This record gives sequence, C-alpha cells and structure tokens, in this order.
Amino acid sequence: MNKIKIIATLGPSTFKKKILNELKKNIDIFRLNMSHLTIKQLNQKLILLKKNNINNICIDTEGAQIRTIFKKKKLYKKNTFFKITSNKFKGKNLIQFYPTFSFSNIKINTKVSIGFSGLKAIVIKKNKNYLLCKVVSEGYLEPNKGVHFDTNIDLKPLTDKDYAAIKLAKKFKIKIFALSFANSSKDVKLLRSILHKNDTLISKIETRKGFENRKKITKLSNAILIDRGDLSRFITISKIPLAQRIIMNDAKKINKKVYIATNLLETMIHSNEPTRAESNDIFSSLESGCKGLVLAAETAIGQNPLKCVEFLKECLQIFNNKRKYLLNNNKFF
Repeated sequence: MNKIKIIATLGPSTFKKKILNELKKNIDIFRLNMSHLTIKQLNQKLILLKKNNINNICIDTEGAQIRTIFKKKKLYKKNTFFKITSNKFKGKNLIQFYPTFSFSNIKINTKVSIGFSGLKAIVIKKNKNYLLCKVVSEGYLEPNKGVHFDTNIDLKPLTDKDYAAIKLAKKFKIKIFALSFANSSKDVKLLRSILHKNDTLISKIETRKGFENRKKITKLSNAILIDRGDLSRFITISKIPLAQRIIMNDAKKINKKVYIATNLLETMIHSNEPTRAESNDIFSSLESGCKGLVLAAETAIGQNPLKCVEFLKECLQIFNNKRKYLLNNNKFF
C-alpha cells in the first residue's frame, strides 16, 4: 500500500527553526507557494530549508490566475464603484491586477469575483486603460487575492516569476513542481519541457477548463492536486464533492495519485479543535482513494500548524487501522 502523503504549505507560522524541526517528523512534502513569495524571498526560504536538512520541497507556481495588487484591506459596499487595470495606467480609485491581460473578451455586464469574502461586481464601462465596475455584492478587497471573470481570459500558464522560480529551484536541486491552474495538456507539456526528466510534476485542477481536460492533464502528470477552493469559482460548492470523485475516479483508472486541498482543517486556522464535518471530510476523501492531504492556510498562517499536522497524522492512523476497528468495535475507544 502506497503511503498517504501529508503536504504542508510553509508561511509565517512555520518558517521557524523549532517548528520546521517538528514538522520534519511528519511532513512528506513542504510546499512553497509562489503566489505569496518574491524571488528574493524564495531564495531566502530555500537557504533556510536546506540549512535545516529539508529537501522534499515543492515549488508551486503562480500559473494562469489574475490576482489583486492592493496595499490595504478595504470594504466595498453594494452599488459603489471601482476601476480595474492591468497595466501601468494610474488614476483615482483604481485597482491594479496582475499579470497584464487583455480586455478583449470582457464585455459590459461581465461578472467579476474577488477573493472569498463575497466581493462581486459587474463591468459597466470599458476602455483601453481600465474597466469600470459596479459592486453587486459587498465584500473586502484585499492584497494578493484571486480574481475570477465569468468569461475566458487568455493567460499564459507560467508567469515570468514562475520561470525565475523554477530556474532558482534547480540550483537548489528541487525535484517537485506543481502547475497551478492547469487548463490543458499544452500547459503541462510546457512545464515538463523546462524540468529535468525525473522531476515530479503535480498538475492542479482548479478551473472549468482543467476539469474538462482532466483526463489529458492527468495522463501527462505524475500526480493531480484538486484545489477545491478555486475550483468552486467554476463549479458550485454543492457539486464539488461530485467533481472531486469524478477527478479521482479518472485518475485511478490510469494509476495516478490525487491529492486533496482546501478547507481540510480551516477551523484550526484560529481554533484548537477541528469540526466533526472536517474530520468526516478527511476520512471520506481517504476512503475514496486520495493519496495526499494538503494543508494550506492551516500551516502557512494558522495559529496551530503543529496541531493540524498531528490531527492529520491521527486521522491517517485511524484510517489505516479501520479494519481492526470495524472487526473489534467494542475496543474502538
């Protein structure tokens, strides 16, 4: 039986020598998310990890996603307005998006969702420099949050920062890379073309195109990671469990591993205990055949990164011994 992996995202809560030394005991892959790191920071983190004898590192690319460039958290109420740009144009109440993208497919009344705090708007005016948007659902605009337009936006599968990160990672002999927002087999082939032959390539299914092209993407990848958060921008939350099982069933047919991410232990970002629903979700994912559990904010910015890992470890131990418990249920406690 293949070992089920625990994958932890590193961040301010875990970039500490004492915590890293504890995590080494239970973590199979340490994930560095390029959406939240500069190249200078990546270099610093890789030096720190190598000094602490941590080698099982995954570079997770930014990929084909639009994100906000915004300094302060701000509440936008319903029927207020803001302008969007992705170039160097400057103006009042203007929000910068990254990377640069074309407005060509964006029409009046196109819907825009920003982050996960409920902020939604529609495009009411468009010119070559900016999009004027009207808020239809209030929420917070925050720095470095994902942005979703309900129309196709042509984005490159790798950003300039991704290329620089991969080049730097090779100097540190990193062997694991994750392709964020994999939309097609071409995206996977592009990343594969710049990696070493034996490097591990994990493709992340988190868009509608990625879901539709999952079979070809899976075939060309070493493993698949289902990011249920970003995928829920394209598939309603009520259908996410079904989408997860469809992706997993297709992957199992060709003997490819699937890792599950997003909201595994969301409660434990701020609490000492998980919910019963979170515990059941983990067990259900394991029962359906997932080969890896991914902690993101729980270990990157959460107040209990070690407790999160310990709970996952406990879940895995119970799952691996479920037959014993089922046969001897009187001794379950």
